[in-house]
Amino acid sequence: MKPMESDVRRAPSGTNGDRAQPAADGELESEIAVPHPRIASAFPPIADYAFLSDCEVNALIAPSGRLEWMCLPRPDSPSVFAAMLDRAAGSFRFGPTGVQVPAGRRYLPGTLVLETTWRTRTGWMIVRDALCIGPWYHSQRRSGTNRRPPTDYEAEHILLRTARCVVGEVELSLDCQPVFDYGRTSAKWEYAGPGYSEAIASGGELDVPIRIVTDLRMGFEGPGAHASKTLRQGEKAYVAMVWPRSRHSTAKEYWEEHPAPATADEAFQRVERTADYWREWINRGEFPEHPWQSYLQRSALTLKGLTYSPTGALLAAPTTSLPETIGGERNWDYRYTWIRDGTFMLWGLYTLGFDREANDFFYFIADVAKGKKDLQIMYGIGGEPELTEKTLDHLSGYDGSRPVRIGNAAYQQVQHDVWGAVLDSVYLHTKSRDYLPEVVWPTLKRAVECAIENWRKPDRGIWEVRGRPQHFTSSKLMCWVACDRGARLAELHGDLGLAKSWQATADEIKADICDHGVDDRGVFVQHYGTKALDASVLLIPLVRFLPPEDPRVRATVLAIADELTVDGMVLRYRTDETDDGLAGEEGTFTICSFWLVSALCEIGELDRARALCEKLLSYASPLQLYAEEIDPRSGRHLGNFPQAFSHLALINAVMHVIHAELGVSNKFGVGAPSPQP
Repeated sequence: MKPMESDVRRAPSGTNGDRAQPAADGELESEIAVPHPRIASAFPPIADYAFLSDCEVNALIAPSGRLEWMCLPRPDSPSVFAAMLDRAAGSFRFGPTGVQVPAGRRYLPGTLVLETTWRTRTGWMIVRDALCIGPWYHSQRRSGTNRRPPTDYEAEHILLRTARCVVGEVELSLDCQPVFDYGRTSAKWEYAGPGYSEAIASGGELDVPIRIVTDLRMGFEGPGAHASKTLRQGEKAYVAMVWPRSRHSTAKEYWEEHPAPATADEAFQRVERTADYWREWINRGEFPEHPWQSYLQRSALTLKGLTYSPTGALLAAPTTSLPETIGGERNWDYRYTWIRDGTFMLWGLYTLGFDREANDFFYFIADVAKGKKDLQIMYGIGGEPELTEKTLDHLSGYDGSRPVRIGNAAYQQVQHDVWGAVLDSVYLHTKSRDYLPEVVWPTLKRAVECAIENWRKPDRGIWEVRGRPQHFTSSKLMCWVACDRGARLAELHGDLGLAKSWQATADEIKADICDHGVDDRGVFVQHYGTKALDASVLLIPLVRFLPPEDPRVRATVLAIADELTVDGMVLRYRTDETDDGLAGEEGTFTICSFWLVSALCEIGELDRARALCEKLLSYASPLQLYAEEIDPRSGRHLGNFPQAFSHLALINAVMHVIHAELGVSNKFGVGAPSPQP
């Protein structure tokens, strides 16, 4: 792909470039615009990273084989490897010496095990990377973090990397340079056994140590551990990185609870066992026989990898501060759970037949909402309510994009869509089982009451704008969802009086939206009193606010398709028409483009829907992953990666197109599951 101007970095400020130069007589010559020399970015494109998970921690690996993002012992903990945000903030490479560009990369089919094939001048090598998952091992005592019912498998807290020379001979290098606490604390290394094969790296008092076990001979140079060995055809090697659940779990018995492989053969067996786990999991899903099946499966695996299995939470993304614009300030921490994701999560997982994960996330929502007067829009993956936002000014940011943020101040925002998201999640869960858990009824009742109390007030909207609150149409829409789904659930609960009252309020909200949220063209707008468009109103047909044949629905979908797109890809809104409190532009939002696919299917524009879906699928990363945004001009992925919302919307859109092609009704049911209520 031809690099865009945003893909290259300017020359250091010490070069003269286009600055005025003194003339011979001492006077300044007039300024002449001389282009700066351009230097290729030191950062890989966001889409080129591979994503690994054991459903308790995540890792991102660059094409060079360098681990460049990993936080321990939880995905929202301080990083141990963060070269993705600053080239000096820690990395871990295991691959051939002197070669940075692989011959090929792929996931083993149906898994989150990465396989990289390397060609050198002397031979060929295959490296596999996996975050190990094995049998449940808490047989003597309970897990200190698990709140959901245990399964047969559990994360082993091991990053395992294996290498095998398949042709000729290849020199293999190990270079592990952790920098704890977001690049602030260098590692202190010490050997952990009588030989050179085991070592422990420690950070500060609050950091968990990591243990490196390998069949190479390690030595320490500066802040890193290094080793090299020449492998000949048929020979194998491995390295395992092990960590405890917390800094309090570093006694000998904790390390022995899930020991690293002792030999290369055992390491290869562990990788295969992890691959088998993922294949068994994906086989539980229901995937249509269709050319797009692989995209559905990869999205399902990615969503599973973004779950935090001890609580059932879903991370919006495993990263922080990957920029929406290269060099811009729109850099956010997405390592948390948004309640609105609940509805889309349940839509996607029920559609593909993954009931257990949907059930776990449902009960995570029930846990955080229980007994709370006010429901927040987002929580930590352990249910933490406070997510204080800070900037890390010592980090340069991805490709110079600053500030780097941790925490997210949006947790304090008032967003009226949260109650509708909860009610729709519960309604979908209940509909799939014909059963309403009594334990959640008080929470549901309070959520509907909050929607009724607040629907007339302005808020910050689904996009969490940091400008002035407005009467956002999508927020009113989700308040309608809260009352509509609440009325149906109240009827199921046997409270007919409440059902009638809530339905009356739903009808009042609908009338208000249709009176004030539509412009003179019959198009639903971003907020009351404006003519600006907003992609969030594409949810109107998807949540069954109005039937798809309603002329206002059709006009809205086509207006967004024609006027809120760049090269066919959908923007959230136009930044010059929206007071979002931020400077700069942003790319097209992947989820909005997939929403448009679904909405086009709803109004019968199947040819346009299929064409847009094909285009979106062509923008997938080499490993079929999606970031939050896509630059429609270059195809470059922008924002945090991989993004749960994007993959959830992909499932919804692809299934819409497939069902439309087959003539299957988009009603949620056993025969033809669909993400529609």
